[in-house]
Amino acid sequence: MTMINTPVTAVTQVTDRDRLIGRIAWVSAWVALVVGQLHALARHRTEDGKADLDLALTRFWAEPAGDLLSPLFSWGTPDFVYVTYGKVWLPIFVAFTVCAFVVHRHRRPTGAERWCWRVTLFAYVGACVSVAAEYWLQWGSETSDLLEDLFLVTLPFVLTVLASTVLGIVLLVKRAQPRLPAILLTLVLPGLVLIPMVTSLGNVTLPIAFAFGLFGRRLGRQEEPFVS
Repeated sequence: MTMINTPVTAVTQVTDRDRLIGRIAWVSAWVALVVGQLHALARHRTEDGKADLDLALTRFWAEPAGDLLSPLFSWGTPDFVYVTYGKVWLPIFVAFTVCAFVVHRHRRPTGAERWCWRVTLFAYVGACVSVAAEYWLQWGSETSDLLEDLFLVTLPFVLTVLASTVLGIVLLVKRAQPRLPAILLTLVLPGLVLIPMVTSLGNVTLPIAFAFGLFGRRLGRQEEPFVS
């Protein structure tokens, strides 16, 4: 008798809570895409951020957009406006982090992939702490000095891009389906170089947000995040 190996089908049930988390992650990815650019435009008005406009690709879109949307940035000092828009990153980070925990539970990884997930999840939690420290501990008009100090202290957690890329590569090697989220995660590290050439450094997290946003969309449809 010929034995046929078949893939193991996940039996973890998609709960109503999973669906809600998935939908929030999907929506938050699109919110990040929009608000991330507002945050970038606010940065360009700060002393440190003005240098970003020296890049041709950034200047091409940021100068006309900044002029068109100037009322959105003129209600406070440049540093205060920048930090205020930065506060939006925390719920976005929390959304994709919580969704990542749900996806991990449904994935039920083994071997090296299990450790890769553990490191990635730890990095995401650290990134949430980092964003909270950088933006939510600051409320006054003079914020630049505190922002710089906190960024240096929490820099190891911000380097979550490395863990995301490794996880993406592992999922690609294992031919996990769907492929697009794994591809987006793999591109996080290259994005660390390419994305700041067009917009601000904070937008490096967009591939992560959309990777788990795509998983979240499947959960929102009450489907397993990975195809069996």
